[in-house]
Amino acid sequence: MSALTTATAPVTAKRGSITWKLIKAESRLCLRDKVGPIWGVGCPLLVLIILGSIPALRERQEAAGGLTIFDLYVPVLILFNLAILAMTALPTTLAGYRENGVLRRMRTTPVGPVRLLAAQLVANFAIALVAMLLFLAVAGFGFGVQLPRHLLGFTVAWLLGAAALLAIGLLVTALVPGRNAASATGTALFFPMMFFAGLWVPITQMPPLLQTIGHYTPLGAGMQAFQDAYLGHFPSAVPLLTLAAYAAGCALVAVRWFRWE
Repeated sequence: MSALTTATAPVTAKRGSITWKLIKAESRLCLRDKVGPIWGVGCPLLVLIILGSIPALRERQEAAGGLTIFDLYVPVLILFNLAILAMTALPTTLAGYRENGVLRRMRTTPVGPVRLLAAQLVANFAIALVAMLLFLAVAGFGFGVQLPRHLLGFTVAWLLGAAALLAIGLLVTALVPGRNAASATGTALFFPMMFFAGLWVPITQMPPLLQTIGHYTPLGAGMQAFQDAYLGHFPSAVPLLTLAAYAAGCALVAVRWFRWE
């Protein structure tokens, strides 16, 4: 082994250790924050339990491929969790770091702010993953909702949905100046996106124009992909490509225009 390799190995190991410590620290901070755990996980979980307790919502609908209305609301609430984390928790935290000078100070350290951003993304992704599994478990064991009939398709749709929404949250963080602006912008995006996911009005009951628009919104595309998976089909290309386009496009713009100060 050369001297260069010997010298590089401890540095690489140290950097990996620092990144892991950052991920653990940011995960603890995310859990202490009220937005992610309470509004992003607790609120949709409570809504899921309330809806599941209404017998009329658990009657099979032939028009929905044999699914119940409650079956259709489970993926909506999974998207609700992703939207809260991406539109509210992530932007306000990172914008707060910029506002308080954390990112600026980290630019002068060997750790660098990029690792901090990566740690935040990983922490929010982990919370979203746990929440998704929790929602499916409560819906299944508590109310007899079956798992998506096409598990691979559902997994792909969820991963692309999480990537798209977190990329949008990162874009909001990149463009807004501070925490208050990030919170306001995220909230302004959250409600129309949840509308097109079918939170208030089922997508099938929307006018044709709104249905078409919804198919090309992040949560509308995510809901379409989830419904395909619940019906036993691998999601069609259009919603998956829509989610991938949001993920790639927003991430590229966010990286290009991200302000550390």
